[in-house]
Amino acid sequence: MKKKIMIGVFATLLSVPTSGLFAGPLDGQCIALVHGILGFDDTQGLAGGLVKYWGGLDGYLRSQGAKVTTPGSSATNSIPTRASQIQSAVSTWMTANGCSKVHLMGHSQGGLVIRYMVSNLGFNGKTQTVTTINSLHQGAPMADIVLAAIPGWLQPFANSALSLLAKLVYRDGRPQDVIAMGKSLTVSYVKTFNTNSPNKSGIKYYSYGSEMAWADLIQHPIMALTHPITWAGGLYYGLGGGNDGVVPLNSQKWGAWKGTPSSYWFATGIDHLQATNLAWSGQNYFDVQGYYLNIAKNAKAGL
Repeated sequence: MKKKIMIGVFATLLSVPTSGLFAGPLDGQCIALVHGILGFDDTQGLAGGLVKYWGGLDGYLRSQGAKVTTPGSSATNSIPTRASQIQSAVSTWMTANGCSKVHLMGHSQGGLVIRYMVSNLGFNGKTQTVTTINSLHQGAPMADIVLAAIPGWLQPFANSALSLLAKLVYRDGRPQDVIAMGKSLTVSYVKTFNTNSPNKSGIKYYSYGSEMAWADLIQHPIMALTHPITWAGGLYYGLGGGNDGVVPLNSQKWGAWKGTPSSYWFATGIDHLQATNLAWSGQNYFDVQGYYLNIAKNAKAGL
């Protein structure tokens, strides 16, 4: 009798869809993680896979039940160029994975890229939510400062040299345009961009960001060098001094502002690169997996 009962229980368990038993909190959600400047598709990564832009976050979100893509585009180029490339890649991925709509999540310039897709390329019909992370919705004053330091006559030569370097580093055949990239980050450009790329009704927009407490060379060896420049530029343009090393905190806000991550007690804030766990740089300073799980759960709930 006991044997028959056990066989019946086992048969019942086999008849239940496994997705219902083992799916995570993001079951059925389609997510596109869109990189910023100098970024790349984490399917291959950079340096033979040794460097990942999202530091394994795509795999983690998949373990929580989501379908995730990390589309690549030109590492250095304008917003319209990158948006067209990303839209093509995401559309193909959605068809292959049975996704009717997708949660778009963009970091840095990637946040403007996904906004452009939705507002200007007709992607709103395929978009469920738009979430930006450490994006520059009021511009990045450091771009203004750097471009101002390059004389107009020198810019074409600098663009050719730097764009060639980008092609050699990334070797993906995509067009590169460093000056167009730089101009797309300036305060004046983004101001015009906001006018021409308004939010689409029916789609919820969320934003997250972070800031450094100070230019700590130990935790922020790269961003500590740019933090003072961004601090000065932020004050000059009325965006405040708080920043993540690249973008003023006030520039990171768009739509429903959801705040900053809670860093560990010994951390001196979270910088622009650590915000995506680039090359696993953020996980030692905050619960990066929990942070992105909450971002994804918020998008799913539409809160």
